[in-house]
Amino acid sequence: MSIPKNGSLLDDVHQVMRLNHYSIHTEKTYSDWIRQYVKFHKMTDRCELSVLPEAKVEEFLTYLAIHRKVAVSTQNQAMNALVFLYKRVLDKPLEKTVDAIRSTKNRQIPVVLTQDEVKQIITLLEGVPQLVVKLLYGSGLRITEGVRLRVHDIDFEYKQITVRSGKGNKDRVTTFSEGLMPSLKDHLQRVRLIHEQDLQEGYGVVYLPNALSKKYPNASKEWGWQYAFPARSLSTDPRSEGTIRRHHIDQSLINKAIKVAVKKLGIVKKVSAHTFRHSFATHLLQRGTDIRTIQALLGHNDLETTMIYTHILKQGGEGVTSPLDDLNI
Repeated sequence: MSIPKNGSLLDDVHQVMRLNHYSIHTEKTYSDWIRQYVKFHKMTDRCELSVLPEAKVEEFLTYLAIHRKVAVSTQNQAMNALVFLYKRVLDKPLEKTVDAIRSTKNRQIPVVLTQDEVKQIITLLEGVPQLVVKLLYGSGLRITEGVRLRVHDIDFEYKQITVRSGKGNKDRVTTFSEGLMPSLKDHLQRVRLIHEQDLQEGYGVVYLPNALSKKYPNASKEWGWQYAFPARSLSTDPRSEGTIRRHHIDQSLINKAIKVAVKKLGIVKKVSAHTFRHSFATHLLQRGTDIRTIQALLGHNDLETTMIYTHILKQGGEGVTSPLDDLNI
């Protein structure tokens, strides 16, 4: 897509997002929605974006709801990307109300594993995938939070993990399994050796968020700032001018390992890394943990979001026992 200014529209999007310290995940997501929006309206010139913008946005969002039948959260994500485009990139905020048809796709009850299924899957996993999955289930982390974990965010003494800039750019503290400590400490010892080797070879500089590298020039080489689960090899940082560094592992490696284990076990549930977060919350509820405590551990803004796990605990549809069970046959 090329809508020229000094560069392409997407070049401007990338530049603004990096100046404002958006995550690379958000950058890719917003860029993709903006690309789809331009393609949908068949726009070839930047000026076309400013012609009846609210009507264009409304038509695109309605298309997503009616023809692509996207979930409410997906439609909201697209809207956020377009609001960002007009307000922050084009400097022409949407002024009129965007009255698009809203998505009505119901939120599905999340897939949850039994404790035995969790145990079987974790037992089949090895190495880093096993450690990451144990953190997802043991601490209720999202997969992105797990792979981006920094060394100094793991507190062995207080048995807690600090999640930095989670969903909604919020920090939170969650629990940490005591049983995971020995294997994670062994893992971090190996990671430290890799970091020291990188430093000796002139590398070892990790990416720091929110311009911290300018505020703390030496922090990027410090052990505490390194990723707990670094990639196997060095690579060029796409958001820098050719800087070579060791990024964190790709989350796809974890999901692939989970998929293989689930297939071997013959589990028919649709299992992904996020399933272990759902299982964490559900199993805490089964143990009698207060719902607001679980809300805090998961980092949910709204208690209603956490309440969905209470539906899973009901025995049978809406908690009703089937009359067939009364017949004892």
